[in-house]
Amino acid sequence: MSVKPCRPKWKATMTDRQRFNNQMHYKPVDRCFNMEFGYWKENFKQWSIFLENGITNNDQADVFFNFDKIADDESAHLWMHPAFEPKVLEQTAIHKIMINENGLLAQVPKDGHDTIPRYIKSSIVTPDDWAECKARRFRRDDPVRKVDIEALKKAHPPDRDYPLGVHCGSMIGKIRNMLTFEGLAYACHDYPQMVEDTVETVCVLVENYLDQVLGRIDFDFASGWEDICFKNGPIVSVDFFKNVVVPRYKRIGKKLAAAGIDIWYTDCDGDVRPLLPFFLEAGINCLFPYEVNSCCHPVELLNEHGKDLRIMGGVDKMELAKGPRAIKAYLESLLPAVERGGYIPFCDHRCPPNVKVEDYLYYLDLKEEMFGMK
Repeated sequence: MSVKPCRPKWKATMTDRQRFNNQMHYKPVDRCFNMEFGYWKENFKQWSIFLENGITNNDQADVFFNFDKIADDESAHLWMHPAFEPKVLEQTAIHKIMINENGLLAQVPKDGHDTIPRYIKSSIVTPDDWAECKARRFRRDDPVRKVDIEALKKAHPPDRDYPLGVHCGSMIGKIRNMLTFEGLAYACHDYPQMVEDTVETVCVLVENYLDQVLGRIDFDFASGWEDICFKNGPIVSVDFFKNVVVPRYKRIGKKLAAAGIDIWYTDCDGDVRPLLPFFLEAGINCLFPYEVNSCCHPVELLNEHGKDLRIMGGVDKMELAKGPRAIKAYLESLLPAVERGGYIPFCDHRCPPNVKVEDYLYYLDLKEEMFGMK
């Protein structure tokens, strides 16, 4: 479906690519980079502006609101292949019990509303389970892991006007998804060598991908996904992270640096502060989408770490739900960070449906007024 924007793009004298690179490197920009992280599934069923204009997903919403364009190459196969076959095993009036693509027995809402599933059991518990899964589903020589460079160049030509990221996968977050939170905790104690081998295995798959694309595609940044923190800090011990995960990050970071890529963000919710020194040591120098309530105000963290750190996100979703006065006060508190550089403000995760449509549109208008071209 062709999507017609509901508002003009912010005025500009730079391309989106120039603006992103300058802003992330503390160089002068024409205005702030304008983007959002997206919306809950419920927003597309409840917000009148989406319903009336046939907007059903986040990609369409980005075009609809005429945000600046940013792309991330996620075409690489950096995880298990083939995945487990999802299938429903039983149903109740409100839940489904199913095996998901990671081999987890999970309880999910029957109506499909957005929530974290309740994981009951993993298919991978012991080193023997992992050895069988690794041999079948994590083969480095699997044909799907070969990158079609020409297709990638065609999709993202070198003269593009938007920033493009190279995706560096997940060193521990997806492993948590495969083992479950409790399963990872037990495995770190009972089978530490198995856990380290899972981290090494996914690291090698990322390195294999990077060896194919770096130097052949002109990327602007690197990205990753972890989600290994919650409001009380990381779900793994700092020692485990430092001794097992960080060395793999450093190997990836070395390849990125050799290709001239010096902006690397990882998507990690929760309170990342206990892990942040190790992120920075490994080369991950940008936080995304930076949840405020489980951490701290972005200006506080940026002031603490100076120009070593960048942040994308950090607009408190709780304040968006309180209406115009709270929205204005919060955006004003972000102004020093926007003016400083190295910071792109947007809702600190998917925007929830309890934010009123009229308040969200006010927020977008105010962002342009405060952070757009004067």
